[in-house]
Amino acid sequence: MNTLRHFLPLLAIAAGLLAPGVTRASETPSGSAQLVPVDDKTDAAWLASARAAYPIDTCVVSGESLAMHGHGKQHDMIYREPGKPDRLVRFCCKSCIPDFEKEPGKYLKQLDGAAGKKAAP
Repeated sequence: MNTLRHFLPLLAIAAGLLAPGVTRASETPSGSAQLVPVDDKTDAAWLASARAAYPIDTCVVSGESLAMHGHGKQHDMIYREPGKPDRLVRFCCKSCIPDFEKEPGKYLKQLDGAAGKKAAP
């Protein structure tokens, strides 16, 4: 019987129920924040407003221009945190996203500071 317990995860992988190294959404910690890409399901009015109000024209991680440059095109992402409104976060390239994910609070604080300066007359 113990042997069967060891093989069940392998059987689930073989049956295609769970890919190796992948957790299901239901297995992720509840209450955790996440970055999700802007896509065709994103509310267009919200996105237009968020882009218009975005406080900086540089990547919050690298400080590079959000316009096209050597790394590729900019990436708009939505930062979702339970109990808080969604936030637009703009990156100059994909390689900045993992740095943001390591310390989102640090970068969100920078965006909040820039928003405060932009709103001041």
